Amino acid sequence: MSTVTTARTDKAGTRLTIPIAALAFVIALAVQFIGQAKIDLGIGAIIIFPMVWGLILGLLVSIQKFKPLGIDLQRVAAALVGVAVLLLVARLAFNIGPSLPTLLKAGPALLLQEVGHLLGTIVLALPLAVLLRMGKATVGATFSLDREPSFAMVSEKYGPDSDQYRGVLAMYVFGTLFGAVFITLLTSLVANWKIFDPLALAMGAGVGSGSMMAASVASITAAYPGDQDAVLGMAAVSNLITTVLGVYVGIYIALPLADKFYRVLTRKQASREVVAAGAGAPAVSAADAEREAAQAEENRLFRERVAESSAEMKLPLWLSLSVLTVLGVGTASVAAKGLSLSIVLGYVILLALVLVSIGLAKVTRKISAIVFITTIGAYISSPWFFGAEALNAAVKTVDFLSIATVMLTLAGLSLGKDIPLLKNIGWKIIPVGLVAITASFLLSTVIAEFALGLWH
Repeated sequence: MSTVTTARTDKAGTRLTIPIAALAFVIALAVQFIGQAKIDLGIGAIIIFPMVWGLILGLLVSIQKFKPLGIDLQRVAAALVGVAVLLLVARLAFNIGPSLPTLLKAGPALLLQEVGHLLGTIVLALPLAVLLRMGKATVGATFSLDREPSFAMVSEKYGPDSDQYRGVLAMYVFGTLFGAVFITLLTSLVANWKIFDPLALAMGAGVGSGSMMAASVASITAAYPGDQDAVLGMAAVSNLITTVLGVYVGIYIALPLADKFYRVLTRKQASREVVAAGAGAPAVSAADAEREAAQAEENRLFRERVAESSAEMKLPLWLSLSVLTVLGVGTASVAAKGLSLSIVLGYVILLALVLVSIGLAKVTRKISAIVFITTIGAYISSPWFFGAEALNAAVKTVDFLSIATVMLTLAGLSLGKDIPLLKNIGWKIIPVGLVAITASFLLSTVIAEFALGLWH
């Protein structure tokens, strides 16, 4: 039965790919033509990039009621985002190779910035969530900046029906909806203070998701245009280290530490509840039972919404890559103010890297395609590879931010289905999420700055 359902889903996805691709193409090209906007706040300037416009416009289209964007169309957009991330990583890999000498010098700083990520979320965001009485969802929402691996960690330890798991989903949805926009504004402001080394800022940018990293790096390179390649390479490696180490740090350090810290902070509250239960007032017990029943029903409805919004749409790889190539070449051509053979050749190289890496990932079954893309891409673009100069010349004509614009436009088009989840979660995740992102970025940057020995 499941096989039949999957086949139908694939056919439906293939049929709906062209409409969503056409819509994304129009939005992505439009925002790329609009370009970036700079807002001077006196204490610093905020730069809003085409990719942020794409995310916002895509979201507005996905939630408008005049001509609703069907949930299947939104799932197709989400499926395309998953493949677009691979192209983004491939483009980033070509910034790692030329920057390897710089990255090797940074060595320990890249590892220490993970400490900033850990401290930012647990030490600052968790107490705020406790203060706002988020309950056990606090642990899931604040032990990490909650990317995809966080779901597996919390589900294994607490179960998929737990409040902790609900907290993970809350932070993930918040980060998806607002993370890229907020980190753009934050990084743009901090970068224009000119008090941090651009490489330290790049390390701080790497602790978030791929879209957040892309948005953050855009602001850094705008403030330090002469360091673009080094910043992109450093952020990519930082993000990879966070992804690889994050699983082990999350399972063995962050999650147990967050759980223990939460218990310490709520110990007095738990003691009062025990005393109240010992008093045994019938009216209180009845009220508690009623609240528990209401909470159980709320949890049931919430799980139904989760299941509906997170249902996966499968698309053939050839179709996804074909669509993304057309979108990517279009936006890259706008960014370069004209279509050239070099841009097309650059995309051919990126596609080849992605396909080879996916093939190797299927053969090994233990190493992800992203690891292969980053490793191979970094090597063939490094000074130690004989063909690096020619490859870099072609790939560098593909503007990195143009790929991010395509990815975030598609992400925006896929987010309408997640709005009910955010409403169900409530407003409390907003201040908690803002504190988690801000503290994680700033602490990671400060630690990286000192570790680099470049404090001014």
